[in-house]
Amino acid sequence: MASKTYNVGVIGYGMSAKVFHIPLILVTPSFNLSAIVQRTPKPNDSASSDHPTAKIHSSATTLFADPSIDIIVITTTPDTHFTFTKSALQAGKHVIVEKPFVPSSEQADELIAISKETGKLICVYQNRRWDSDFLTVRKLIAEGTIGRVVEFETHFDRYKPVKPESWKGTLGMEQAGGVVYDLGTHLIDQAYVLFGLPRSVNAVFENQRDDGSEEPDSITVLLGYGAGKPLVTAKAGVMCVETDQLRYWVRGTKGSFKKFHLDVQEDQLKAGLKPGDEGFGVEDEERSGTLVVLEGDKPKGSVLKNVVPETYKALYEGFAKAVAGGGESAVPVKASEARDVLRIIEAARESAKSGKTVTL
Repeated sequence: MASKTYNVGVIGYGMSAKVFHIPLILVTPSFNLSAIVQRTPKPNDSASSDHPTAKIHSSATTLFADPSIDIIVITTTPDTHFTFTKSALQAGKHVIVEKPFVPSSEQADELIAISKETGKLICVYQNRRWDSDFLTVRKLIAEGTIGRVVEFETHFDRYKPVKPESWKGTLGMEQAGGVVYDLGTHLIDQAYVLFGLPRSVNAVFENQRDDGSEEPDSITVLLGYGAGKPLVTAKAGVMCVETDQLRYWVRGTKGSFKKFHLDVQEDQLKAGLKPGDEGFGVEDEERSGTLVVLEGDKPKGSVLKNVVPETYKALYEGFAKAVAGGGESAVPVKASEARDVLRIIEAARESAKSGKTVTL
C-alpha cells in the first residue's frame, strides 16, 4: 500500500520560507508543496515563478479554507503566529510554526488546548537542535566524556553595529521581537533540551549599540539548576569584534569542550544547497572543537570533529512521522516545550527589569 502524501501550504515567502522551509519540504518524501501565500509578488520575487506547480494565494484565509491542505507552515513575523496557528488548527490543519512560537506562554497554552481539542499537531521550528555542533555537545554530555557538567555557555555573539530592518529590529518584545526572542530562543531552547527547566533565572539586557532604542540588542541570561547541577550562560551580543566567535564552552568535572563558529547549514541553504547534497551540514575540520580531558592529573587537549550531521531535515522527517500516525509523542519540537522556553524568556525579562533573581 502506498504511503499517504500530505499537501503542505506555506504562509509567507520571505527568507524563512525560501531558505529554511521550502527546501526541507521538497526533500521530505511524504510532503508535497501544494500552496504558498505571497501577498505582494514582484518580478524578481515571485512564488509562482519559483514554484509553478504550487497554487499561489494572496491571503491566508483562502489557504485555511482549502480542504486539500493537510499541513500549514507559518513563516511570517512572530506577531502573526498566534492568530495564524489558531486559525490553521481550527481549520483542521496540522501546523509547523517558525520560532519564536508566539509572544507569550499564555498564548502557547491556549494553542496547546486547541491542538488537543482538534486533534491537530503543532511543531515549532527550533532547527538548531539539529546543529551538528550541538549534537556533538549532547553526545559528549550523554556519554559522560567530560564528567558532570558544572558550567555550560552557549553564545550567539556577532559584530552587528546597525539594527536590522526586519522584524528582529522593528518588533518590540511584547510582539516577540528583538534579540531575546530571535537568538535567545535558540540559546535557551538548547539549554532546555540538555537540562530542562531551570530553578532560577537572572538576566541583564543591554543596548550595546547605544542607539537610543528602548529595546535591548544584547542579552546575558544565567540559568541556575541547583546544587550539583550546571550553571548555564546564554549570551548574545552585537558588539563582538572577533575573528572567531565562541559558540560553546562546556566545563565538567573530568574535562571541557570549547567550540567556535556557527553551524554551516544556514549558509549552505542560502547558497542553494539542500540536505542530501554532498557535504551538506559538514564543517571543515579546521572549525572543529577542542576537547580537554584529564589523563592522570594532567589535562590533555585534542581536536574533536562534529558527529555525522542529521541536518535540519530531521525535524521535517520527524513531523512527517507524527502526522502519519505517531501523534503528539512523535512531534520533534512540541508546543509544550516551546511554551516552557517562553516561560524562561518571560522570567529573564522580569529579572532584567527588576534586577532580581526570578524563581520558576
